[in-house]
Amino acid sequence: MKQFDVVIIGAGIAGASIASEIGEDRSVLLLEAEDHPGYHSTGRSAAFWTESYGGPLVQPLTSASQSFLDNPPAAFSESAFLGPRGAVNIGRDDQQHLADQFLADFADSGLSMDRWSREQTISLVPDLKPIWEHAVYEPDCRDIDVAALHAAYLRDAKRKGVELVCRAPVSQIRKDDGGWELSAKGETYRATVLVNAAGAWADSVARLAGAKAIGIQPLIRNMVQIETDPPSSMDMPLVVGLDGSFYFKPEAGGGYWLSPHDEIPSEPADVAPDEMSVATAIDRFEKVVDVQVKRVSRKWAGLRSFAPDRLPVIGFDGAVENFFWFAGQGGFGIQTAPAAAKLARSVLLDQAPDESLQAVDASLYAASRFS
Repeated sequence: MKQFDVVIIGAGIAGASIASEIGEDRSVLLLEAEDHPGYHSTGRSAAFWTESYGGPLVQPLTSASQSFLDNPPAAFSESAFLGPRGAVNIGRDDQQHLADQFLADFADSGLSMDRWSREQTISLVPDLKPIWEHAVYEPDCRDIDVAALHAAYLRDAKRKGVELVCRAPVSQIRKDDGGWELSAKGETYRATVLVNAAGAWADSVARLAGAKAIGIQPLIRNMVQIETDPPSSMDMPLVVGLDGSFYFKPEAGGGYWLSPHDEIPSEPADVAPDEMSVATAIDRFEKVVDVQVKRVSRKWAGLRSFAPDRLPVIGFDGAVENFFWFAGQGGFGIQTAPAAAKLARSVLLDQAPDESLQAVDASLYAASRFS
């Protein structure tokens, strides 16, 4: 029986990032049910970083992550994870109120946002149809190399002595006075602290450990990759509907990635793309830009898992000792990963927060709010 200070369940971006953060200070085991880490949500990201995504209460975590993503420590990565993109949030001629509300929501955030005229918008989105008159531009939106970031966290965790075991779904969790005992892959492990970073399976892990489920809901998000005539330009920004009904971005080779921004409730599972959602994504795209969709080159779906208030859950359970939640990271788990992991480290190890978290109110995300 192997003994660790901390066992983390789930090796997606959540589990990998917190393992990296605490690996030098604690002995850590990282358990992953799949053949390789990041198979579900992490590996199916739309790969953009924008500070407004997730709303005003998530934004501080996103903003606090930028410095790390732009200038990671040399031992962590030799290159940055962010690249130029920009985002334009657009509304139809009858949706000025949405642009007004969007700007008002972030008025005190310090984010760089500019109300754009139609002429400014079509300078970057030249095929935009005439009905789209209102726009808010976010110059600081970036592309993010999700695979490189996730791999860097796993590599850094390994360097710090974290042990990763894949193909190891946890079948049993038992708590006693000495801590936690877990059965996985025919092995038994013991740990003082159990970290629940299981994403869509977070409530299932909680119930297995005797903790109360808090209502983490997996939602399916469909993505489509298309080829068009004319092709896209990589100079084009991320384009987001102010009404929340679509987003799309160019991809290398002249195509687009697009999504109907859907949220279809699901059980935790390996989800597949839904044909109706794919058709909806293409239909909404064609209502925005005057281009011909030649073919669908790829389609996929992933799970985005939210707590009832749609904020991350970071901290010790209010009722079960040494059960630590690191879940509910929705669709913003990649872009908030550095700050969220640093916050989790400070709470788990009872340390002062990192300087990068000065604008972050940790109480908003505390797991004890569900006790």
